Amino acid sequence: MFKLLSVGNPLGLDQSVTVGIISGKDRPLHIGDRFFGNVVQTDAAINPGNSGGPLINMLGEVIAVNTLMAYPSQGISFAISIDEIKPLIRRYQ
Repeated sequence: MFKLLSVGNPLGLDQSVTVGIISGKDRPLHIGDRFFGNVVQTDAAINPGNSGGPLINMLGEVIAVNTLMAYPSQGISFAISIDEIKPLIRRYQ
């Protein structure tokens, strides 16, 4: 079990941190017409306002970017793996 932190601004609150675990890795996720095949599933709360914030392991490494929660369920959230994000960062540097 790997503990992690989710950082964001849920519901407009400043810099909130939630704790969770990795519930699954390499999950397929469709958002609109885009497909992400390397998505991290977590039970850390990712609420409106958390999207775009980091998902951080206990070593302080960003492992993913908070993306969405499975609505209306609870305890199922998704973050796009940093491996999917790195090429985008390089493109805009």
